[in-house]
Amino acid sequence: MRLLVTGAAGQLGHDLVAAAAAAGDDVVGVDRAQLDVGDRASVLQVVGDVRPDVVVNCAAWTAVDACEADPERAFRDNGDAVAHLREACDAIGAHLVQISTDYVFDGTSDRAYREDDATNPLSVYGASKLAGERAAGPSATVVRTSWVCGAAGANMVKTVLRLMGDHPVLRFVDDQRGCPTFTADLAPLVRRLAAERRSGVFHATNQGAVSWFEFVRDIVAAAGGDPATVEPITTADLQPPRPAPRPANSVLENAALAAAGIPLLRHYRDPLAELVDELTH
Repeated sequence: MRLLVTGAAGQLGHDLVAAAAAAGDDVVGVDRAQLDVGDRASVLQVVGDVRPDVVVNCAAWTAVDACEADPERAFRDNGDAVAHLREACDAIGAHLVQISTDYVFDGTSDRAYREDDATNPLSVYGASKLAGERAAGPSATVVRTSWVCGAAGANMVKTVLRLMGDHPVLRFVDDQRGCPTFTADLAPLVRRLAAERRSGVFHATNQGAVSWFEFVRDIVAAAGGDPATVEPITTADLQPPRPAPRPANSVLENAALAAAGIPLLRHYRDPLAELVDELTH
């Protein structure tokens, strides 16, 4: 498979390039400096030059609070960009895989969200990513994931490992729940969906739903610290308050993967232990 990965310097893009190369694919990874996906002319030129079988769009503006203050850029980078990629893919017969997010939901459900549940984003970021899903079109593969962590880029695991040395007590919210997802596991799954050109929406997360407070306790424990040093707070307690609202429940049920007979990713504690070991040794 000839594969073009945008956003290749990010967490998932980095691991996807590695997974594709390990699988024997002819993979080209481009970062923002090499391709601004919001620039239509650049997208058409790069995709036309590379002529991939599949484009996986890992590029996105994921700074949730910054998106709230700059909706124009958010919709350019997360919505319009996907329309450009779809146009470029259609021109050469390539398949498009679009990475999306749990933030397309409002978080009010009393159960895990399935792929066909109604979307209702609370934030500019969520709305811009939903625009990207729609721009990808019905033949594309849309992969929604959540709480992403990997060796490349910034994430909660790296944040907690950094804070542990400087703060005797860590306080994290206990009223937002989701599924931590590790790019070392997610990347090979995205590659499989790309290779099989499966159209439609797929929720893809590691198994296990927790609050941020519970997840941070697990990170501290995995790093050999005392989880009792982590204390729960509510979102309302955050100082300063976050500009963008977060969904209280963003647990994603991986129903479409299960229905397709594709094995689900393992429980998040296993890749968490592996990532902490990698980052601390």
